[in-house]
Amino acid sequence: MEFAVETAWQAGKITLRYFQSGVETEWKADSSPVTVADRSAEEYIRTAIERFFPGDGLVGEEYGVQGNTTGIDWIIDPIDGTKSFVQGIPLYGVLIAMRDTSGVQVGVVNMPALQEMVWAGRGEGCWWNGRPARVSSVDHLEEAAICYTDWTSFAENGKAAAWDRLTSTVRFCRSWGDCYGHLLVATGRAEAAFDPIMNAWDCGPLLPILEEAGGTFTDWHGKATIDGADAYSTNGHLFVPIAEQLNPAAR
Repeated sequence: MEFAVETAWQAGKITLRYFQSGVETEWKADSSPVTVADRSAEEYIRTAIERFFPGDGLVGEEYGVQGNTTGIDWIIDPIDGTKSFVQGIPLYGVLIAMRDTSGVQVGVVNMPALQEMVWAGRGEGCWWNGRPARVSSVDHLEEAAICYTDWTSFAENGKAAAWDRLTSTVRFCRSWGDCYGHLLVATGRAEAAFDPIMNAWDCGPLLPILEEAGGTFTDWHGKATIDGADAYSTNGHLFVPIAEQLNPAAR
């Protein structure tokens, strides 16, 4: 966990060299943006892991998969929220997670431009800039604040009706998206965050972070995983009522 925290911190400093600098943006085959900042940060993380944990596997957004001989994989997203990054908006994060045969054991999210870092290790608790992090105690949907990344993605992925049900019930919702919305849940500043489409590198650290903070991180069917096609986090108290809104036929 200490290695992951230090590595995410250093990779975050690399991203800041390019932040709000008018860095050139390229577009990948899936129409998502990438910059030299993404590539440089992932290169740094991969080099650090290869040096200190040779034989461990690597799963990175920019440079793909490298197999392991140890049963351990490191899951890397050098900049989660590249669209925000290229706009000069500080809501982007460096994500590092470590998974062994029992699941994700360590997770770190560094928000370099906000000077916020949240990390967790199984049985070690969740930490926010060095102090314990806990979810909120809100237990009524009508009092909840929820977050999302892109409202158009709900309709595009067949989840518009579920989203409409949910947003008509809660106190308010805001587009504090990508990893940042989930960190708001883990640190008690929001009650739930939603993404109707996900990859493992988008959410690798979020499962241990949310669970060690007292919350939940699952796919939209309620399975605790980073390998689902979608994901949402809650403060735990609202997991069941939100699940009922998302999947009313399962009540």
